[in-house]
Amino acid sequence: MLRENANDLVAFLEVARERSFTRAAARLGVSQSALSHAMRGLETRLGMRLLARTTRSVGLTEAGERLLRADAPAFEDIDAELLALGALRDRPAGSFRITAGQHAVDTILWPVLERLLPDYPDIKVELSIDAALTDIVSERFDAGVRLGESLEKDMIAVRISPDMRMVLLAAPSYLAKHRPPEAPRDVTAHNCINLRLPTYGGLYAWEFEKDGQELRVRVEGQLTFNTPSNVLKAAAAGMGLAFMLEDAARDYLADGRLVRLLEDWCPPFPGYHLYYPSRRQPSPAFTLLVEALRYRG
Repeated sequence: MLRENANDLVAFLEVARERSFTRAAARLGVSQSALSHAMRGLETRLGMRLLARTTRSVGLTEAGERLLRADAPAFEDIDAELLALGALRDRPAGSFRITAGQHAVDTILWPVLERLLPDYPDIKVELSIDAALTDIVSERFDAGVRLGESLEKDMIAVRISPDMRMVLLAAPSYLAKHRPPEAPRDVTAHNCINLRLPTYGGLYAWEFEKDGQELRVRVEGQLTFNTPSNVLKAAAAGMGLAFMLEDAARDYLADGRLVRLLEDWCPPFPGYHLYYPSRRQPSPAFTLLVEALRYRG
């Protein structure tokens, strides 16, 4: 294989994955014009178009799709072997990309990394904060963090937090004007603060469970947010009922700004897990990171 073909194939894979010359150039550390020139050179040598360019997006031709399917696994295997060579170093080393929600980063990942990384300067971690259920394989993350009940079956999962629970919350000022709900169905009569899920764009259905009976309640209200922190602030201001992770509301519950409701309908469930593809061969650095995060309670 000609050296320019190898370099240009790496560039092609980045463009194909990102579907953007701008993002691909940034990841490769080259200019957009240099990247565009490389793609035209590759297409010229192959005698066919690989990319379908428009003013707004970059797609793949049939030939481009075929090349992506053929070459992506090969380059991933090469990357895995290069990472495995890190085991021969005296000190654990490696760069890792992890996707997680803000709450998991604040309460689990950052406290561990703050202690770990100063002792291992050759380990680099990129945290991508995203509440969506990211496909870590297609988005090229090394690992992700999810609640235990939403893990994919073909992933290795490591528990990194204790059990968690959702709680129904309200401010004393709201309850002074409204009768507290006695059962999950009663919340539909209240002004409820909704949370819009980033994955599907829909509103989160409040999930209750008691004695094996599970209920999903669709609620309505004046306010909808896409971040739990804003839901908390609105609930503390007496704007309505809120439903969220108990741990995220800990400070509000401790000082009385919010109180729990329907506690017997809010059982615990598996907490956060770090997950990664089962085909991945963990390097010493990645194993060190996993073990530092592992929950041992």
